[in-house]
Amino acid sequence: MALIVQKYGGTSVGSVERIQAVAQRVYKTVKAGNSLVVVVSAMGKTTDGLVKLAKEISPNPNRREMDMLLSTGEQVTIALLSMALQELGQPAISMTGAQVGIVTEAEHSRARILHIETTRLTRHINEGKVVVVAGFQGTSSTGEMEITTLGRGGSDTSAVAIAAALRANFCEIYTDVPGILTTDPRLVAEAQLMDAISCDEMLELASLGAKVLHPRAVEIARNYGVPLVVRSSWTDQPGTWVTSAKPQGRSLLNLEIARPVDNVEFDTDQAKVALLRVPDKPGVAARLFGEISRQKVDVDLIIQSIHEGNSNDIAFTVTTPILKRAEAVTAAIAPALRSQSNPKLDEAEVMVEHNIAKVSIAGAGMIGRPGVAAKMFATLAAADVNIQMISTSEVKVSCVVDAAECDRAVAALRTAFEIEAGSRAELLTPNSSPLTPNSSLLTPNSSPLTPHSPLPTPPVRGVALDLNQARLAIRQLPDRPGMAAKLFGLLAQHNISVDMIIQSQRCRVIDGVPRRDIAFTVSRIDGESAKEMLTQVAAELGWGEVVLDSAIAKVSIVGAGMLGQPGVAAKMFEALAQQQINIQMIATSEIKISCVVPQEQGVKALQAIHTAFGLAGSEKFVVPA
Repeated sequence: MALIVQKYGGTSVGSVERIQAVAQRVYKTVKAGNSLVVVVSAMGKTTDGLVKLAKEISPNPNRREMDMLLSTGEQVTIALLSMALQELGQPAISMTGAQVGIVTEAEHSRARILHIETTRLTRHINEGKVVVVAGFQGTSSTGEMEITTLGRGGSDTSAVAIAAALRANFCEIYTDVPGILTTDPRLVAEAQLMDAISCDEMLELASLGAKVLHPRAVEIARNYGVPLVVRSSWTDQPGTWVTSAKPQGRSLLNLEIARPVDNVEFDTDQAKVALLRVPDKPGVAARLFGEISRQKVDVDLIIQSIHEGNSNDIAFTVTTPILKRAEAVTAAIAPALRSQSNPKLDEAEVMVEHNIAKVSIAGAGMIGRPGVAAKMFATLAAADVNIQMISTSEVKVSCVVDAAECDRAVAALRTAFEIEAGSRAELLTPNSSPLTPNSSLLTPNSSPLTPHSPLPTPPVRGVALDLNQARLAIRQLPDRPGMAAKLFGLLAQHNISVDMIIQSQRCRVIDGVPRRDIAFTVSRIDGESAKEMLTQVAAELGWGEVVLDSAIAKVSIVGAGMLGQPGVAAKMFEALAQQQINIQMIATSEIKISCVVPQEQGVKALQAIHTAFGLAGSEKFVVPA
């Protein structure tokens, strides 16, 4: 017998007929010998309707009262689904988040789960009942017992958290698509279904706007080793497995606010190559990295800063043994780039820096926590370590520093994030994971609940487009320890999350002070307030102009298989160049490459890259309305 947590979204329970269909699926799963907890969202557009009602009463409704209002949507669904199961002869009981024991922070509209009291839940399961739980909600840890909601994607979060607390065999997320696709089927109808994907890859895709799973749910699954499968509630297709790393024995107390960083990593076998003052136009990155790929030079981090005039800088890191080859390739291509540029433009310059190290913090707990990167930068500043390059992803923040400062940086970061030396999460492939469900566990149609035999992993698993970001740039930031800490500390204090961070390679000495530009992306809704706040302190801190651009799009490729594949970045850049799409910024991590492009070219960029990597299939997926 398996203990399974199933979650059904709003479209899956959008009508009486759909609720009855869900009840039939649940009933068959129980009859196959399984115990079930079912987590549901509000029916269809119910939540949107409740928000509209509130706005008709008040343009800025009280957040506590909004939680009271919005939590009613799920209560309707749980009662109806429980009735439908009882009509089939299946014992069932509906429970709100408070009744089931989901205890959260006392933070209305965006609470995080602290722990789940499972005693009552377990008793009902042992009595043979299907427990139908209201997703998206809980109760505060204070004595007042306030109703709280978890924010967008909260039902996903509720389901995976319950699965972790119960140590369920696995968690099924039922949605309106057949699983996790290579990109948004609304933008690319030929998107392909994936059999399996790692939690790290899914975290990147979810945070880039893939709405099939919320990042917080994937974060919990990764941290606690919860096997996930995403399936369609409209068919019996096997769906997509999200495979977890080996769990590290985390406490279930402070479930969503526990230690955000699992490990501090470092690599001293690194060198940096920068190409300064290249033309700011389509095709430049494609030519450079195309030649690098042809010469079999594997690069690690790649950054392209914001343009200055009509030129730009591109920098990348390589391992020390291939530095000479990388330098030779870059020096050979620089004249070709110069010949295409404005004759009055300063010549492109190749700059090589030896004796550098990459220092990283890693962990799934960084998602949506503005203070984590800021704490890293502040820690390095306090240790008098200057940051030369920054690379960010959903599971890692990396900084390039002087090699002589590496030991000091690592020691300081381990102390700051309470990491024991030598600790490291062991990543497992889908077919070697000990968390793969037992093959004897059966779905309603009696097919084994295990992933398909994995095929060779392609370098790129998915492509994502984010049209909800804005870019901020601060010109002439003093190049000394502590500047990044001040900047991102201020943003963290104002609860503003930062995505891409790019520090320019070009350094200018003004009034005897070396200065660089720094650019970063934030949610578009935070753009204006962030600019206003930073402008107010710029003069006091010796910064230059603060510039905001909201007309941008971020297109990204994600795949654990791109490690050791020199041609992946070149293929992405070439796909954009063929469409005459200019790249405004580049940032990479081990499993992600992101480019900022003009907003009006975002969809075209997504489609071009998806095609370039051969991800388009013959089947077209139609998302139900």
